[in-house]
Amino acid sequence: MQLTVLKAKIHRASVTHAELHYEGSCAIDGRLLDLSGIREYEQVHIYNINNGERFVTYAIRAEEGSGIISVNGAAAHKASPGDLVIICAYGMLDEAKMAEFKPKLVYVDRQNRLTHTNDSIPAQAA
Repeated sequence: MQLTVLKAKIHRASVTHAELHYEGSCAIDGRLLDLSGIREYEQVHIYNINNGERFVTYAIRAEEGSGIISVNGAAAHKASPGDLVIICAYGMLDEAKMAEFKPKLVYVDRQNRLTHTNDSIPAQAA
């Protein structure tokens, strides 16, 4: 059986731009793409913490170290500069490989600078 699993995420990134009249996509600091393993033109799901919007687009590379997270095209209606978002990429994995699979989790500060990485999410406490 094939499972859809979280491949990578960039957690609590700050939107720096919302460009309505740019060809659709989400420009992401190239360093964050590399750290997360998200590929240019790969489908990403974006979850807006500020307004609850959830949408799908694709990643494009922004300048390395720039801190850019730019939501472009029609998706610009769903996020504004300063909003916090979670950017996720998913992949298909054979169920037999789940025991050894680890996602790439990238955590950033309000300026989209790396704070740390991880390969698991801590258990949620009551």
